Amino acid sequence: MPPVILGSMGELGRTLHAWRDRVTPSEVGLPAGGKRRAPGLRREELAHLAGLSVDYIVRLEQGRSDSPSVQVLTALARALRLSDAERNHLFVLAGEVEPSSGRLPAHIPPGVQRIVDQLEGAPLCVTDAAWTMIAWNPMFAALIGDPSPLQGRWRNIVYRHFVEPGDRVVMTPEQQQNFRNAMVTDLRASLARYPRDADLRALIEELRAGYDDFAQRWDQPVVGFHQSERKTIRHPEVGTFDIDCDILAVPGSDLRMVVYTAAPNTEAAEKLRLLSVIGLQALT
Repeated sequence: MPPVILGSMGELGRTLHAWRDRVTPSEVGLPAGGKRRAPGLRREELAHLAGLSVDYIVRLEQGRSDSPSVQVLTALARALRLSDAERNHLFVLAGEVEPSSGRLPAHIPPGVQRIVDQLEGAPLCVTDAAWTMIAWNPMFAALIGDPSPLQGRWRNIVYRHFVEPGDRVVMTPEQQQNFRNAMVTDLRASLARYPRDADLRALIEELRAGYDDFAQRWDQPVVGFHQSERKTIRHPEVGTFDIDCDILAVPGSDLRMVVYTAAPNTEAAEKLRLLSVIGLQALT
């Protein structure tokens, strides 16, 4: 017989369990194979989607965990595809107020989440205003590399670019110059809009202290803007090819969507077709 869970954490656990039961694997792009006692997500699947440990999900649902952080609640709301009202309720149950205007929003509207889930042929990811990846589709993981195992700063595109450049996206010196100027400009604008976001401030200070190129661009200050452009991908399995990259703003939020597309009947289109088979098989 399951234990009786009392208190606010107990109510939070019961609610999380109920929301987990209503989300089917197909809704979140997961295979539905194998026998299931319930049609919803397994704890392991929710943990994977939210970037949390299975043990932590168990403790939350059993009311045995301390109050989860804002970051954890945001990840759970995104993984469970909660509406705005449900997300607000989740924060209330956890004893948290929603992030104020001084903190970076990371909630993905349901319509944007459906684009991520349903746009299968174009690699894409969604980032917050600091360029931390918060959602992506399987094709993006196959093209660029799966962000799922990455934690903390390593999910931030700006941080990875300055700390460990030379990933699968190959840039010319001019492209790198423009990219870095645009990223520094974005971070400066985000800090002006969200001055009380401690993690954003810590990211900027870490980059300024550790990387002279970032510090010089920050202090000058430089100004740059993102443009639609052709980028070269060096993929370990399908080879090197050029593909179009667009950065789209999500209306009503400070989220950004990075989308890679290829014109029909081009080499890039053929490479993406191959990647949809080879790359996705490797991910599964």
